[in-house]
Amino acid sequence: MTNSRTESPDLQRPFSSIGEVAWNGLCDSTGPFVDWRFLASAEEAGCTGADTGWRPCPLTEARDDGSLICAAPAWFKDHSHGEFVFDFAWAQASGRAGMPWYPKLLVAAPFSPVTGPRLLGSADHPSAALDLVRRMETLVGELGLWSAGVNFCDADDADILREAGWLERFDWQYHWRNDGYRDFDEFLSRLRRKPRKNIRAERRRVHEQGWRFRWRHGASLDECELDLVDRCYQTTFAVYGNLPSLNRDFFEKAAARFGREFLVCIAERDGEDLACAVFWRDAKRLYGRYWGSLVETRDVHFETCYYQGIDYCIREGIEWFEPGAQGEHKIRRGFLPRPTRSFHYIRHPGLREGVSRWLAAEGEFLEERSKRLAELDPFRTG
Repeated sequence: MTNSRTESPDLQRPFSSIGEVAWNGLCDSTGPFVDWRFLASAEEAGCTGADTGWRPCPLTEARDDGSLICAAPAWFKDHSHGEFVFDFAWAQASGRAGMPWYPKLLVAAPFSPVTGPRLLGSADHPSAALDLVRRMETLVGELGLWSAGVNFCDADDADILREAGWLERFDWQYHWRNDGYRDFDEFLSRLRRKPRKNIRAERRRVHEQGWRFRWRHGASLDECELDLVDRCYQTTFAVYGNLPSLNRDFFEKAAARFGREFLVCIAERDGEDLACAVFWRDAKRLYGRYWGSLVETRDVHFETCYYQGIDYCIREGIEWFEPGAQGEHKIRRGFLPRPTRSFHYIRHPGLREGVSRWLAAEGEFLEERSKRLAELDPFRTG
């Protein structure tokens, strides 16, 4: 693989080279993870760019006066890690056919399997967004790449990408909806007896073990608390044998930039901080992101990552809570399946046909699986 074909100075540039107001102003809400503040913090901390495999190439459409009307958080990806839309099988098939899968062109929120706008400005300027999609297709050909993808896009983007004829893929995540609950007990009252009993038992064990919890936002975190966030994050990756994508510098920069929209739930026992979970929020959603613990624990994970988040949403009047990717165990805790979407452009017709058949088979499996997931619904019926 040579990088020269994707190193044009007109393409590879940091997101921070685009003004924060211009970038974030393209949507009513970009969501936290393609927000300029997130992208700039990741760049400045060295989590993206250079040799990370996330080489930034923000794509833009502008008026004659240079003002942005549409943009995409695009990357040249040298691997498929940190995406949560798994294409490793496609990469192997492409390689066996003599078509190196990497680098590829990807539009995504780095390290964040969270649905949101990816063609920023598409709601107001759908024709410009479609032009941006066609430009991606052209770039794939001009640069000798084999594919492009748009991960975890919202409904406006999905309509445009369907119009463009890209291959569509879906999966399930598990989200909690605030139905105007007065408190956690009212939420529990809506559940069937068994899941309600299990949740109460999990929370009781944590309390009896002496665990206590506090919420801190970005503007109030002190140095020791930021150290805890980083240590817990690094520990989680070490336990599973993976390389961490983020670092302390990122958390410090993101906390400062997001302020009250960056949250940490800290778990302490006997006066010692031992675990935490990182969250972001906006007006309508709480997003659970990074969990870690310095000691062996189980129920504390569920309390910190799920039940404390539900409590927070009820207190703050937040409508939705997205606790992260995967995990059918979330269903019995009140998080119900919701679809996520990604779209894919494959340059070679034969490879495209093969991936299309693969997606059709996967889609049938996921639709059948949804029937089983529906049987796990913990809420009362009738």
